[in-house]
Amino acid sequence: QVQLVESGGGLVQTGGSLRLSCAASGSISNLNTMGWYRQAPGKSRELVATVSSIRFTSGGSTSYADSVKGRFTISRDNTKKTVWLQMNSLQPEDTAVYYCNYRDLRSESWGQGTQVTVSS
Repeated sequence: QVQLVESGGGLVQTGGSLRLSCAASGSISNLNTMGWYRQAPGKSRELVATVSSIRFTSGGSTSYADSVKGRFTISRDNTKKTVWLQMNSLQPEDTAVYYCNYRDLRSESWGQGTQVTVSS
């Protein structure tokens, strides 16, 4: 089982930036995908960005939701077992609880979520 602990959420004005962190621990496979999802009030949870591991010591390939392309950047450090989400040019519609996700061939884990609020 993999445990995920998120940090870095908060309140920011429109156009501001935040950086989310997710630290993983436990039985981490060398081949996995980590990512960020978000859920706004009254809406379904949606994918924000993912990054897969290709080699143990490097970052992997990334994918983004169209709504965040060019504004958000996902990155990871496999040696530190950490993934980050740098969020720039934040908009009120980015307000949501952001969840870290881990998936490998055998398991999936979720973090507890961190609130991001963007004021207009």
